[in-house]
Amino acid sequence: MLMQLAVMGAKKGWTQQLHLGALRNTNTRAMQQVGPDSGYDTIADFEIARPLARFLDRLDNRGNLTKTILYVVNPRDNELIAAMIGNFQDGSIPGKIQFGSAWWFNDQKDGMERQITALANLGLLSRFVGMLTDSRSFLSYPRHEYFRRVLCNLLGNDMEKEALPDDPEMIGSMVQHICYNNAVDYFGIDVP
Repeated sequence: MLMQLAVMGAKKGWTQQLHLGALRNTNTRAMQQVGPDSGYDTIADFEIARPLARFLDRLDNRGNLTKTILYVVNPRDNELIAAMIGNFQDGSIPGKIQFGSAWWFNDQKDGMERQITALANLGLLSRFVGMLTDSRSFLSYPRHEYFRRVLCNLLGNDMEKEALPDDPEMIGSMVQHICYNNAVDYFGIDVP
């Protein structure tokens, strides 16, 4: 079913987002009292490299691999995904396959730093589409500001250590792209 949905999405030119590594509804008593998907979930330790590579490869070989963002719940998979996205870039769209922002149990300072660092070490940070929210809650939007602060702190520290050029204009431009422009371009958002 996932393969067919991916093929249909590719035909429409949609972006697919896959969230990998959640183990849902782990507490039967709580699920019976409160209902499914009510917060009794945890980090899973599923094998994802082989099945994900097969899935993406099958789509790619048939010309059906659309823009794809991969999110991981298990922080042990950061480097795996940062490396995997490079296997399926085809030059047709800059950053076509993305390592999505730190998500779920990783959506905090340490998790964001680990995700950004893995992407910077193994991928192309400058093409990253940055933070997102799937919430309709106004209170979820501060995560974007928090993300920007974490990103700027990491880059600033690297500038201080001379791991990045001491060029605030260049690094600032990269931050603007990660926090806004890349997503506008990637999703084809029409901005007045």
